[in-house]
Amino acid sequence: MATEIASAHDIFPHIRIVMGMVIGLGVARLLSGVARIVQHPGQYRLYPVHLAWVASVLLMLVHFWWWEFGLYAIENWTFGKYLFIIFYAITLFLLCALLFPDSMLDYTSYEDFFYSRRAWFFGLLAATYLLDVVDTLLKGPEHFARFGSEYLFRTPVFVALCIVAILVRDRRFHITFVAAALIYQISFILRLFDTIV
Repeated sequence: MATEIASAHDIFPHIRIVMGMVIGLGVARLLSGVARIVQHPGQYRLYPVHLAWVASVLLMLVHFWWWEFGLYAIENWTFGKYLFIIFYAITLFLLCALLFPDSMLDYTSYEDFFYSRRAWFFGLLAATYLLDVVDTLLKGPEHFARFGSEYLFRTPVFVALCIVAILVRDRRFHITFVAAALIYQISFILRLFDTIV
């Protein structure tokens, strides 16, 4: 009896389910954190920069799920590629966990928490920009070329800004960074990812 090997198009939905579970945990973490703020608005002082990063990471998760449909084009799946995709999703989940901790007992406000954990948060954020380059290359040279020189410029600039954000606590820098990141992120999605093909 001949053994039938699954096609790449059979494998992709299997991988997407596991990836979706990890991304779903991240979305749930962010939404639970926002719900906790709504339920107990006076419990901890809010911080607009923190809330803006919550919005940015939530958009990043939703966008990740959207753009990863491009993985369907991969013809030869290996365990290494699978591990990479899951690792990328886990990195995004950890960003969510760093925005809403299990407990805020050691902190006086979300501002206090955000700045005390900024090295971890921005370190992981920088990692996601680098992981995105590998992810884009996995989808093939045509996919990579679609983004042109903007993509090659964007990645090192955002990684450098994350490094500055780790080293600098200046509120004006952090306000400017998150505002610029959100505006660029929305622009990037609308210009290059408005359709799923």
